[in-house]
Amino acid sequence: MTAATTAMVLAAGLGTRMRPLTNDRPKALVEVGGRALIDHVLDRLAEAGVEKAVVNVHWFADRLEGHLADRTRPAVVISDERAELLETGGGLKKARPLLGDDPVFVANIDSVWIDRGDALADLIRLWDPERMDAALLLARREGSIGFEGGGDFFLGDDGQLTFRGEAAAAPYAYMGVHITRPNYADHGPDGPFSLSPLWRASAAEGRLFGCVLDGDWMHVGDPQARDEAEARLKEEG
Repeated sequence: MTAATTAMVLAAGLGTRMRPLTNDRPKALVEVGGRALIDHVLDRLAEAGVEKAVVNVHWFADRLEGHLADRTRPAVVISDERAELLETGGGLKKARPLLGDDPVFVANIDSVWIDRGDALADLIRLWDPERMDAALLLARREGSIGFEGGGDFFLGDDGQLTFRGEAAAAPYAYMGVHITRPNYADHGPDGPFSLSPLWRASAAEGRLFGCVLDGDWMHVGDPQARDEAEARLKEEG
């Protein structure tokens, strides 16, 4: 098992669907259950042994940097995207000099989850850089909060992922955390680009894998989903 002690946290988005909650703050600082979204994610990463988190910033960057300034576990390093929002792939590529050479977690900030197992440890156990380009944490589509759509992936017995493609539905959705090589996006284009085409290429080569969360996933993408997530966390209490 190879520990992943560094993470890339994707926090630069505009949070358009979260308005009006993002009229005065980045999406990362929208609160669920009394804690900012980014703190939910950073706490999970710290529990999994992450020592350094590289956080990209764009929208209300100063406010997000101020919020993170006192954070020591994990230690936070800023990847500044004030000049241009680079999307998931471009953000990872720009942050490359800050990430080191070991495998990294890459995490969105709009996922909150109730974990009945140890999801991030499962992801670390799954990760095998000889066979994989990326290992994704998945959630069962049924029962998830805030996720609308037909699902993203089919999951083979060996953990290999296949995109839904033309199928009407697939049972699993990507829930916003994966492990990859820090140089995975290095050959992407200059400027903004998504990781999705890279994943599709990896899947076609049999190098995209995943494991499934034992728990409840809440995709906090809009105000209604935020309210539903808060209610679910209160129930769990």
